Amino acid sequence: MAADPTTKKRKRERPEVLFLKGTVLVNALVPLTLLGWDILHDRLGANPIEFITRTTGTLTLIFLLLTLAVTPAKRYFDAPMVARLRRMLGLFAFFYGTLHFLTYVWLDKFFSLHGIVEDVLGRWFITVGMIAYFSMIPLAVTSTDAWARKLGGAKWRKIHKRIYWIVPLGVVHYWMLVKADVAKPLVFAVLTAILLAVRVAHYLKPKLTTPAE
Repeated sequence: MAADPTTKKRKRERPEVLFLKGTVLVNALVPLTLLGWDILHDRLGANPIEFITRTTGTLTLIFLLLTLAVTPAKRYFDAPMVARLRRMLGLFAFFYGTLHFLTYVWLDKFFSLHGIVEDVLGRWFITVGMIAYFSMIPLAVTSTDAWARKLGGAKWRKIHKRIYWIVPLGVVHYWMLVKADVAKPLVFAVLTAILLAVRVAHYLKPKLTTPAE
């Protein structure tokens, strides 16, 4: 979820980077502010729990996709500064994922361990969602420079490459949840496929263009 900080010491941020991070921070908190406003003014519709669940789940996927898009944006749009946003975007994905998870275990299941286990074992979209969420935890925990140095570059990068299958799991979770109306999950699926295809193409390009000996 973060740019690899294991190979160089952390430098003081440039003003333009600080401004960019501040802009992203403010905009990332806008949906939460709007959701809080709707809660305070009873504007969540007939099923408030479903509204909160769908909103936080959608925001989780959005920030996961933004995190996944950082490297292609840096590489193909000559925007090196966006790499400094990867950690923040990844942590916001985890933040909204945690709100999504808490909405389920608190507001939906009232912390009933029996009910949660029953759901995980009996409802596949819950199973997939749980796998995706708990797979995000190691990425969030190890997103700091201290953890990156402690783990070493190779191990740290291996952990953070989990995002390549966490995002598809999140999309599958969403798809299975909505059942009939798959328009929004389809958009997420297409964007995920494009971002992963770009990664695969970049990985294969040197192998395909290297002349045979």
